[in-house]
Amino acid sequence: MTTIHLFPTELAIEQIEIGMQVSYSHTVTDADVKAYAGLSGDNNPVHMSDEYAQHSRFKARIAHGLFSAGFFSAMFGTRLPGPGCVYISQNLVFKAPVYLQDTVVATVCVKAVCTRKRVVTFRTYCTVKGQLVIDGEAEIFIPKKPKSEEGVTSA
Repeated sequence: MTTIHLFPTELAIEQIEIGMQVSYSHTVTDADVKAYAGLSGDNNPVHMSDEYAQHSRFKARIAHGLFSAGFFSAMFGTRLPGPGCVYISQNLVFKAPVYLQDTVVATVCVKAVCTRKRVVTFRTYCTVKGQLVIDGEAEIFIPKKPKSEEGVTSA
């Protein structure tokens, strides 16, 4: 299994291998939840109100599920496969809540590569303290590099 630590912006689809993966971690803050609510318009009180959340099944405020899932898009667009790729599909199963101050570790791992269609299938998942909180799968389209970038390598 190959773990990518740098930005693999020069990888062609033919260089992507099953098992390659990248991870990103982030500790969820009150400011994150408020910013996401402002951007998405999702002001559900289970995210925004301590009092409301205390009486919910979660017993405390939780982060928006798609806030954590958004880390997948960030990794796809900047790390693996990198700039220029485009989401085709994403399915998600939310297994457990993410609370404020939880550190989410999001991981994308290559499951399959179809060079003919230029599509890579990834397992996408998030954990908190080793517990699976989101599990899913994504398909990502990898465009051909522009002629001006072919054969160029980074230093």
